[in-house]
Amino acid sequence: MKQRNHPKALPFLFFSEMWERFGYYLMIGIFTLYLKDTVDKGGFGLNEKEASDLYGTFIAFVFLTPFIGGLLADRVLGYRRSITIGGIMMGIGYCLMSIHSKEMLYLSMLLVILGNGLFKPNISTLLGNLYNNPEYKAKKDAGYNIFYMGINIGAFVCNFFAAALYNTIGWGAAFIAAGIGMFIGIIIFWSGTKHFKHVDVIKPTQEGDMPLLKIFGLILLPSIIFGLVGFYLYGITGPDNTHGNLVGSDSTDAFLFGCIPIIFFYGRLLYKSPPEEKRPIAAMLAIFSVVIAFWAVFKQNGSTLNTWADRYTDREIPTALAPTMGSLCLIDTMNYVKDTFPVSNNQFVVADKKNTEIAYHSYFKNMKKEDLPKDGDKLFLANTNLFQSVNPFWVITLTPLVLAFFAFLRRKGKEPSTPTKIAFGLLISALSCLVMYAAVFACENGAIKSSAWWFVSSYGVITIGELFLSPMGLSMVSKLSPPRLTALMMGGWFLATSIGNKLSGVLSSLWDGYEHKANFFLVNSCLLGGAALLLFAMLKWLNGIFKEHTEKETADNLNIQQASDETIIDQSII
Repeated sequence: MKQRNHPKALPFLFFSEMWERFGYYLMIGIFTLYLKDTVDKGGFGLNEKEASDLYGTFIAFVFLTPFIGGLLADRVLGYRRSITIGGIMMGIGYCLMSIHSKEMLYLSMLLVILGNGLFKPNISTLLGNLYNNPEYKAKKDAGYNIFYMGINIGAFVCNFFAAALYNTIGWGAAFIAAGIGMFIGIIIFWSGTKHFKHVDVIKPTQEGDMPLLKIFGLILLPSIIFGLVGFYLYGITGPDNTHGNLVGSDSTDAFLFGCIPIIFFYGRLLYKSPPEEKRPIAAMLAIFSVVIAFWAVFKQNGSTLNTWADRYTDREIPTALAPTMGSLCLIDTMNYVKDTFPVSNNQFVVADKKNTEIAYHSYFKNMKKEDLPKDGDKLFLANTNLFQSVNPFWVITLTPLVLAFFAFLRRKGKEPSTPTKIAFGLLISALSCLVMYAAVFACENGAIKSSAWWFVSSYGVITIGELFLSPMGLSMVSKLSPPRLTALMMGGWFLATSIGNKLSGVLSSLWDGYEHKANFFLVNSCLLGGAALLLFAMLKWLNGIFKEHTEKETADNLNIQQASDETIIDQSII
């Protein structure tokens, strides 16, 4: 039989995920900007700490629910049904964000959180199941890299749509576009169902597995109770005896406490697993724990780095480009003299020669005096959310190079193992924070505008780290997971992502507390560097487990092939 490079289903899953990520990253790219915008412009007027905390809580729960979605798909719903239900819920959630009210905001966030739980782990698992076929198994890492590039095509394009829509119509139009993108993804998914329905198999429970109802009763219910305890628990108390928190805010305490029973579940899963499954599960849990640090730093793209792009980066459009970008509605036109009182979070106050207080947009706060426009002049700036496309641009650009690099090493017999790739991903990501550390000094700790090239360069470095880590993590789960636990372990990967996401909000909320912003990025670099060193220390153990697993798979495939050949011989004799 002629061997194909990749399964026929790959393009359908690629474009389904691309459109799903188009919707998600469109929404998340403008989320904190929307929260911080003034009420009269359709926002909620939150300050930096409030917006970062809500953002961190939101993306944390978005990646916590895959734990539940993986269970339901594995044992009850199947992958296709879970993906469809989840996609529809997310599409509705994005559209409801267009209605400006806090109640509707929280409802739409809930729908996105639950929908992502059903969609995200199961489309990744479905892809992995396709590559479990011996014909494609050697291409699994490459398949996940290609799939990952689809994610980032959607993430790159969406920000241009978002900018044009909210510039011309408003925030609501941008959120509706996110919903439409999600619905397109579901249509594409179902159009390719004949190519992957054969790997959509509900897995029966085995001895030692906890029944689904028992999981809900003994794990999820305690998670809710623990979360409520964390929310109302009195933490650190200040000198004035005011109520404090253990980790930043009530929502952070609630989330971290709520994770305790779920972490216990994975510990129990390891303890109760058959001997042949213990080492692979232990390896996955160890890597899950370490990569939390990566997500805690990387997911600041929608909070801290959005703030850096908005207030610290030179976004002025060159005169030659202004007409073109203006015609595409990608320019944020800003008046120098902005307003009088009341002053919003996006403004600061100065006194003129007559000692009259005037409010200016915060963008002008750290411009050199000689660069300031005259009172009443307009400035043409690139929309802040366009900087969210820098990371996916690098992913699209660098993915072929990273794939070629690993293919070259594979031909030489020197391709690093999956855990080694992840360890180097953490180390490279730590270097990206040092680029931003240098950027702070270059812009005199925010006293003047920073060149956009610092931002672009930092993202170029962390994207290399991301490509070494994120698709490799998905591939690792698909390789090592026992077939009956694949979606559940994929949920574990997203649980680690979830905890990291919440910690990203905690770290971002500390931004205003750092007098010298370079120290903020130095802390991030040390966090990633420490995680990298820890994983390098475990590599000998982890690589041994991967080698055992590979040898076992090879032996199993050989036995299957021999049995198949014997059957063919017997039939030919008959």
